[in-house]
Amino acid sequence: MNATPAPKLPPVSVIMPVLNEERHLRGAVRAILAQEYAGEMEVVIALGPSKDRTDEIAAELVREDPRVHTVPNPTGRTPAALNAAIKASRHPVVVRVDGHGMLSPDYIATAVRLLDETGAQNVGGVMHAEGENDWERAVAAAMTSKIGVGNAAFHTGGRAGPAETVYLGVFRREALEQQGGYNEEFIRAQDWELNFRIREAGGGIWFSPELRVSYRPRPSVRALAKQYKDYGRWRHVVARYHSGSINLRYLAPPTAVCVIAAGVVVGAAVTPLGFVVPAGYLAAIAAGSVPAGRGLSFGARLRIPVALATMHMSWGWGFLTSPKSLAKRVIASRR
Repeated sequence: MNATPAPKLPPVSVIMPVLNEERHLRGAVRAILAQEYAGEMEVVIALGPSKDRTDEIAAELVREDPRVHTVPNPTGRTPAALNAAIKASRHPVVVRVDGHGMLSPDYIATAVRLLDETGAQNVGGVMHAEGENDWERAVAAAMTSKIGVGNAAFHTGGRAGPAETVYLGVFRREALEQQGGYNEEFIRAQDWELNFRIREAGGGIWFSPELRVSYRPRPSVRALAKQYKDYGRWRHVVARYHSGSINLRYLAPPTAVCVIAAGVVVGAAVTPLGFVVPAGYLAAIAAGSVPAGRGLSFGARLRIPVALATMHMSWGWGFLTSPKSLAKRVIASRR
């Protein structure tokens, strides 16, 4: 008897929002083109107004491989880039990859299998942070520890199963079209917001530790602080836009900012006992950095408490200072 032929794999579109990515773009695209996937594939890079050699590198990639295409994203905003790339792409499975993300060799093949097995509208996995120097390795350790990001499976790993959101995502095109793509008013948190709408419409979001994307952390304290301030700022917009979408994990950083600030004020103006609160926080992150830094150099281990405090305080401050006008603008845009 003749063996039953293997089912034909669906063609895949990989979309990439790119801005100032000269450092990592070539490596990220090479990791895509080298995927162990037998189906047809295209890569659509949405180019923002970069100030480095990103456009030049993208043009070289287009000349080198006919599967690579570019589209303009004059706004420079990530959700606008994603929507432009989705519109310019043509295949039924849409894979989001950032310009500094490195896919594991079987990422697309595994994701397509999981879409079929689970019936989910979007599948994703672990955001595996990796650094290239002591500071970046410290941030990577903080971003993959529970003391740094709580129980977020796409940061820390965990069992496969339904999830609120996943890192990046591999979508059925029909789900993206049904939702009208990404909400372009969300400069940050656009993934969480889109996945919330998919879930509200009855679609499934599936997390699997089989899926793994290497991620390069921000290269400085200032850049990390801005990143996490923006995360907190826009997560509050999501909470205001989608009533009932907040949970205790998201309230922990702003609560910590308020309690620590109160402790400092009390310690300075009333009694030194107030300083017990910030001192206790510092002791907690110092203790938590010990297991997080296992196997790292001494220099990286020393920097983990700085990374943790930067992430917590910046996220919390961004959440607390997020203006209601942002949410009002988002609401008005969807009307």
